[in-house]
Amino acid sequence: MTPLVSVVLPTLNRADTLQHVLPTITGQDCRPGSVEILVCDGGSTDETADIVAEIDAPNVRLLADAGASRAAARNTGIRAAQGTFVLFTDADILADPGLLRAHMAAHARHPGSAIVGREIQVSSLNDVSSVRGGLRRLHSLHPSWRRRLSWMFFLTGNASVRRSDLLRVGLFDESFAAYGHEDLELGYRLQQAGVRIRYDAAAVNYHWHPVDHVERLRKMESAGAATVRMFRKHRDPRILLGLGVNPITLGLHMLVGVCPPARRVLTDLAPRSAAVRAIARQEAYLTGVARAWSGREPGR
Repeated sequence: MTPLVSVVLPTLNRADTLQHVLPTITGQDCRPGSVEILVCDGGSTDETADIVAEIDAPNVRLLADAGASRAAARNTGIRAAQGTFVLFTDADILADPGLLRAHMAAHARHPGSAIVGREIQVSSLNDVSSVRGGLRRLHSLHPSWRRRLSWMFFLTGNASVRRSDLLRVGLFDESFAAYGHEDLELGYRLQQAGVRIRYDAAAVNYHWHPVDHVERLRKMESAGAATVRMFRKHRDPRILLGLGVNPITLGLHMLVGVCPPARRVLTDLAPRSAAVRAIARQEAYLTGVARAWSGREPGR
């Protein structure tokens, strides 16, 4: 039986979370045979292969040496997929029992669209049950009335697209090898090709990956560099404006750069203030933008 949906799950040395994530996908409330799960391994040296083998489910396949970057691993999964639709998730994201059913229902209502679901951050495995119990009270990234999204919200921790549309626009751009924007850039091309991106709050999953402040700063700097890479590829000024790069933000970044005391304040107060951490992350993002613009792209 040909599956209706192929779940593409990239991973690299995430056996610690994957062992909990896979059962939430194999246990979906779906018609038997309608789903295949492709674990796209970028060359893990941990117990990833053993965990997949232990699942012992005929619809789970391990694609070894799929590519070290998320873009490359996902492309391997797309090429191997047999389903009409491809649903993207990650090795640290636990699926709500009705996740796939909600995505497929959304595609039935909106043929030809890409669907982005609701991703909820959790700090521990134990949080998932309590969060699920109070789901209606939780803040959502998008208001309940929103139905259409721009490419800026095409986040592949919880998104599904027709495989034919992915092949038509050219899959993920594997030059986005460092952290950041390989999913937004694909979303941009899908939208430019006429694929509407829709939001469905009923398609829920739980992102279990607490990141400390230092790691978040590194990721934000890398994302800033990816913004420049994306703009240079498409030469669309709306990319810069949409992703927060404009004369005002760049001017403020320059002021902080020429004022060492301001940078010290950000460093000293960040551990104690969420507002200061947010400012520090924006500063790291613009640092990545500035360095990439001058040819000193982080991580490359």
